[in-house]
Amino acid sequence: MGQGIPTRVRLALALAVIAACLAVYAVGALAADLTFPPLTGRVVDAAGILTPDQRQALDAKLKAHADRTSDQVVVATVPSLQGTTIEDYANRLFRDWKLGQAKTNNGVLLLVAPKERKVRIEVGYGLEGALTDALSRTIIAGAITPRFKTDDYFGGLDAGVDGILSILAGDAEEWQRKPEVRADEVDPVQVGIFILLLLIVVVAAWRMTRIAGRAGRGGVVVIPTGSGGWGGGFSDGGGSGGVDDGFSGGGGSSGGGGASGDW
Repeated sequence: MGQGIPTRVRLALALAVIAACLAVYAVGALAADLTFPPLTGRVVDAAGILTPDQRQALDAKLKAHADRTSDQVVVATVPSLQGTTIEDYANRLFRDWKLGQAKTNNGVLLLVAPKERKVRIEVGYGLEGALTDALSRTIIAGAITPRFKTDDYFGGLDAGVDGILSILAGDAEEWQRKPEVRADEVDPVQVGIFILLLLIVVVAAWRMTRIAGRAGRGGVVVIPTGSGGWGGGFSDGGGSGGVDDGFSGGGGSSGGGGASGDW
């Protein structure tokens, strides 16, 4: 029994794992208090980048598709990501609005954050087989961001909606012929967060190894505890209030499928 891994090494590894878990919870707590705009229709322009006519034009396309298929495709713009990533914000907004039908999870969210210059297509569980991550990346890179770079927000959203709806309608061939976007493209913010968490774990492991070494020589290790718990947390939310035209989420959810981009 005593000839295995030294006690101080096991203690150091355990403390390193605890430190990593606490770091993850801390990052989650920082983004736990996000606020979302109410779901007032198929186009929610909280950032104010579209004219009423433009919103109506997008809504008409989305409604026509919904009437044919029951898919819930929603376009949303937000003033800010409130310090979190667009992946986190989009997934939590999707779940808060409960897009798609509960039994089929056939919702799609096209989210734009003009301030951070980020865009994401978030796909419900039930549509991930049709609107794949690769196709979502192609739509963003080929149809949306080139127009966003010229401040043509409506043009980008309109082209993005056309791409999404054509694929959901079974016409993915055109997008599959387009140059494939590299799958290894990542968000620099996500890379930075990963590196920060990795450094926290490494430093914690190094320090705990030293503490464990002192404890093995007769010292006492004291792990401080607090009387309070971690505030906040992730929640599916309970909806965003009433809607103006009777449109609301159907109880669907998303597990993070889709793709993101910037311009």
